[in-house]
Amino acid sequence: MSVVENLSLEPRAKRQRTEPVINTSSYLPSSRRCRHWFVRYGICTTCKSTVDKSQSRAFDYLSHGLQLSHEAVAVTKHLTTLVSCSNEKKLHLVLDLDHTLLHTTRIPRLTQAEKYLIEEAGSNTRDDLYKWKAPGDPMVFLTKLRPFVREFLKEANEMFTMYAYTMGNRDYSKFILDVIDPTQIYFGERVITRDESPYMKTLDLDLAHERGVVIVDDTRDVWPDHKRNLIEISRYKYFRMNNSRHSKPYSEEKTDESESSGGLADVSKLLKEVHCEFFRVANEKEFESKDVRLLLQEI
Repeated sequence: MSVVENLSLEPRAKRQRTEPVINTSSYLPSSRRCRHWFVRYGICTTCKSTVDKSQSRAFDYLSHGLQLSHEAVAVTKHLTTLVSCSNEKKLHLVLDLDHTLLHTTRIPRLTQAEKYLIEEAGSNTRDDLYKWKAPGDPMVFLTKLRPFVREFLKEANEMFTMYAYTMGNRDYSKFILDVIDPTQIYFGERVITRDESPYMKTLDLDLAHERGVVIVDDTRDVWPDHKRNLIEISRYKYFRMNNSRHSKPYSEEKTDESESSGGLADVSKLLKEVHCEFFRVANEKEFESKDVRLLLQEI
């Protein structure tokens, strides 16, 4: 949940649940001294003047053409985390996709020992393997879901407001989310791709305060400024990769990672512990001093 969504700058075709309304009147700038907090396509939504892009940050993944001033981002992060903790007892969780929740490869990269997967992906015998291609792209891909992924998302959704964050493009993320979140109950529109963040990943695009955000990713180096928020999960490698010449991958062995003791099951246990410790408070005022980064360091 975020303050920006509550402002309803643009009607949403699908709302999965009704969000609590936040009174932002005391924070919004008056028209006489407009601070250009909310901008659409370069025009301030309050005073209708043209705003320099350097004065704000783009949030196109939430609503196309949307920009928030740095001040608006700071206030939104504070309010979102405060309301989410107090009203919903939820933190925020940012999830990587590839090698964290799944593994995708191009079909031409399959070894001879893996080609049986092409037929299996096109049958009704498996619900964890998918063959697909992006619109206008002749390349065909196979995506294998990590064991326990559906249970993981269901459990995490009880404790967190979730973001998907991938270095893949928008077409890639759309296919993956159509598979793991077809009704948008987990991520909604909170999907950040390389279109918005092409080089490194950052919590600047997450509209919650860093003290209430946990990251799960298999690659530490893509989070240069937010390593304290990170739970580094074991890298899921189902298909043969170029650098794995000396051992057979799961695909060739016709086996897989354990459902009960694999990477996602382990991380799920840790997330439950973090959530429990964060909300172990005597009164709501203590939430102001709680910080998941300190909890992760202790755990």
